Amino acid sequence: MLDLSYEAPAPKVIQGATGDWELVIGLEVHAQVASKAKVFSGASTQFGAEPNSNVSFVDAGMPGMLPVINEGCVAQTVRTGLGLKAAINLHSAFDRKNYFYPDQPAGYQISQLYHPLVGEGEVLVELGNGTARRVRIERIHLEQDAGKSIHDMDPTMSFVDLNRAGVALMEIVSRPDIRSPEEAAAYILKLRQIMRYLGTCDGDMQNGNLRADVNVSVCRPGDYEKYAESGDFSHLGTRCEIKNMNSTRFIQAAIEVEARRQIAILEDGGQIVQETRGFDPDKGETRSQRSKEEAHDYRYFPDPDLLPLEIEQAWVDDIASALPELPDAKKARLMEAFGLSDYDAGVLTAEVENAAYFEQVVSGGTKRDGKTAANWVINELFGRLKRDGDKAITESPVSPDQLGGIVELIGKGDISGKIAKDLFEIVYTEGGDPAQIVEERGMRQVTDTGAIETAVDEVIAANPAQVEKAKQNPKLAGWFVGQVMKATGGKANPAAVNQIVSAKLGL
Repeated sequence: MLDLSYEAPAPKVIQGATGDWELVIGLEVHAQVASKAKVFSGASTQFGAEPNSNVSFVDAGMPGMLPVINEGCVAQTVRTGLGLKAAINLHSAFDRKNYFYPDQPAGYQISQLYHPLVGEGEVLVELGNGTARRVRIERIHLEQDAGKSIHDMDPTMSFVDLNRAGVALMEIVSRPDIRSPEEAAAYILKLRQIMRYLGTCDGDMQNGNLRADVNVSVCRPGDYEKYAESGDFSHLGTRCEIKNMNSTRFIQAAIEVEARRQIAILEDGGQIVQETRGFDPDKGETRSQRSKEEAHDYRYFPDPDLLPLEIEQAWVDDIASALPELPDAKKARLMEAFGLSDYDAGVLTAEVENAAYFEQVVSGGTKRDGKTAANWVINELFGRLKRDGDKAITESPVSPDQLGGIVELIGKGDISGKIAKDLFEIVYTEGGDPAQIVEERGMRQVTDTGAIETAVDEVIAANPAQVEKAKQNPKLAGWFVGQVMKATGGKANPAAVNQIVSAKLGL
């Protein structure tokens, strides 16, 4: 596993007119549960469907309609909790959070305030250069999403699409352990990575399937540490919440902007009002939306249509036993098994599809060196996919078996690195079996020392002046190696060419 003895990075310090300030950040991440049906109805969760086509009577808040819990959504939330090393509560309950918006037709949201399904957990967020932050998870509760109000289709009217209404959300609430905008972004990406490995959320921020409410406050250096150990943060600065952020880049910008806004107010002798704010990326500012509500403002009470949720430990244990290998463990294993660098293993495990592709590349033959395979996946394949419109690994025209075949041909000495690049281009654009292409097109590397020696003799005989220069400056021997490789169409074994050239020139 990862070394948890890393020193946590220093908090971000912002210099104000009256001295330094530090950030204190907590995140409420809303992750859409990977499920084909909604949490309390059987309506589809298909993205991109016609507006208001995936709406049941329950989702529409029709009188007399009763919600029925989706067991699959409960299992996905438990799975997420286990992946975040969190406590699973065998007893939980649903509450009604009462507020009215046009896209919340029932006039309330079914959520969990007092008895969440998942309790305390943690996430280890690596930040590079041997630094890491352990961010504590306070709770994960299961709730339903609202619909979507659309204001840009008509100058005089707003429209409502209820397709998202009732879609299952996991709200993952962190402690205020995050100390910089960069950590906030890294934390969200780590959550996304873990959930994608678990298969509990696809993490598509562009489609709103992963979004965050960001709580920001500022304090003087040292104040945070006074209260962090006890968990009592009430004496720190008043926080403001920036709602519905679905871009890590905008999240970082919003935190910076909001922190500087609060510092300016405090240094001017004012007070921070706890409120909900929105971020305008075009103007680079946060704007007040409404004063921050407390629990009593929502008039929470137990949902009368849903019994408390009782689950068995044996069921939780079954889910735990089927968990996949998670990214931290996979990264450590790849580093140990194949001698990969921390960087290469991190790139290969960043996405679950990347890791699966790499492991298929190295598993199909006896001469598939892990470091060579990693180099080809990261540099050649990823580089080419990026140039071709930033394609995903799942869109690669080169299969893991095909790339593994190229790596195996290199390992066997059948082709050189130069030939391998030509072969990769053929496979990428035309397809085919790499070994068969090498045979049919005469691409096999020349390892016959007699043939290589003949080519070296011809180059030396044709360039007597260059021979004398090379004897005076041995570094010029590389010119002869290049000429021999050119004369053999790049098929000669480079190591053998270097050895024979050096011997012939007496170097």
